[in-house]
Amino acid sequence: MIDTELYKAKTLYPFQESTVNKILKEFADNGKDFNLLFQLPTGGGKTVIFSEIAKRYIDESKEKVLILTHRIELSVQTSKQLNAIGVNNKVINSEVKDIPDQDEYNCFIAMVETLNNRLNDDENFIKNVGLVIVDEAHYNSFRKIFQFYENANILGVTATPLSSNKALPLNDNYNKLIVGESISSLIESGYLADADSFTYDVNLHGLKIGSNGDFTVTSSDVVYGNYFMQEKLLFAYEEVAVGDKTLVFNSGIDTSIRVEETFKKRGYKIRHLDSTFSDKDRKDVLTWFKETPDAILTSVGILTTGFDEPTVNTIILNRATRSLTLYHQMIGRGSRKLPNKDRFKLIDLGNNVRRFGLWQDYINWNDAFAFPDRFLESRMGENEDIEFEVEFEYPRGAEAIIDTAKLDEFNIKEIYYDCIDNGLKGKDAVEKSLENHFEVIREASEDYFHGLEIMGFLKDHIEHRLKHYTKCITKSTPNYYKYIIETYNRQLQQKLRAVLEDE
Repeated sequence: MIDTELYKAKTLYPFQESTVNKILKEFADNGKDFNLLFQLPTGGGKTVIFSEIAKRYIDESKEKVLILTHRIELSVQTSKQLNAIGVNNKVINSEVKDIPDQDEYNCFIAMVETLNNRLNDDENFIKNVGLVIVDEAHYNSFRKIFQFYENANILGVTATPLSSNKALPLNDNYNKLIVGESISSLIESGYLADADSFTYDVNLHGLKIGSNGDFTVTSSDVVYGNYFMQEKLLFAYEEVAVGDKTLVFNSGIDTSIRVEETFKKRGYKIRHLDSTFSDKDRKDVLTWFKETPDAILTSVGILTTGFDEPTVNTIILNRATRSLTLYHQMIGRGSRKLPNKDRFKLIDLGNNVRRFGLWQDYINWNDAFAFPDRFLESRMGENEDIEFEVEFEYPRGAEAIIDTAKLDEFNIKEIYYDCIDNGLKGKDAVEKSLENHFEVIREASEDYFHGLEIMGFLKDHIEHRLKHYTKCITKSTPNYYKYIIETYNRQLQQKLRAVLEDE
């Protein structure tokens, strides 16, 4: 039965129609031993496009189509779109153990893990498949399925043709990349809303990089869960987005829960959502968010794909990421256009715009596909230097505690090079820095213990300055950085004790 009440068939835009024809021609020209990757920005209508490709492929080849997804929401969304355009389809979920009626269907939609289990038990679980379509193809979990469909064409679809695993590039499995319309082109043509970006410099020292190449959740919770970062988030929201329907993306659950608590105390309508919620609770939260005009939804991971709420007016990145894919996925949640919405706001609290450029900026995706290592290394190398140069931002109220101007006047890089130019040792710059911190703390302290409190208040500033110093010297290691911080803090404490202990 075709479910047309929930999903109406969408007429393809001219660029979508052109894309469908181009992809089908590529398969017709290159035969069965050919896999194609297609890139299109979030909001460009990937599901509409590949559903139409499935329909026409079935009509023309008389073979079946298999669509792979990694989340149940994407499976359901795709099934509704296929139903709307008259494609008989069946969703393979964990409850489907066999398909005795498979001859009644032309198209199957499967969660990758579920299908992998079924195929390992029976490699003919789904027969006569001529085309496999992979949604969110940058995820590597799909590779395990390809061995079962070596005689079928594979079409991967993604907004960012960069593998989620650097060691397993997408060009291992796909012969060619077709790049769709750019974000700026879709904006100019009226298909996507444009983004107004508001960036707030944040101190990211303390973030650690995990085995997946991105900042770890644990270190992110430490950085973003503290009082000063919560205050900065609240300040940014109140400066830019009060009254907007707002999505807040966080790295960790602890941070997101703290965001909910902080905003509730201020009287804002906000709810938290993460992957531990039951299906019913999740549905309740999303329904509330849809129906509440000025709602704020703070979340972790769960809304980056398979979520579509066009009325979102503000996206807040309350996290830092090194993943270009995740960066685009999060911002794309605000890019859906409505008759009364042709712009949305982006608030960046993770120096992400510095790292990746504006969301609308041109990206050479062909270069990323052909030379992923070079593409990533050049971008991260340049952007880590940019992040390193970010001016240190003190916690709110610091000016009432210490003389921040005196600290800012001291530039350790300039002092270092002055020392070298005058025949002194570079290490003398550290001694001068120590004296600068000592003088500022001494002037602000009532006694030794008060001095220790202020020294703790300046912990991030000390680490920030010494990291600048280690960038000046050629032979610096993480162990040396750790050693110099420990030595610096010990000597600073000794100087404070010698002067303040009797006061």
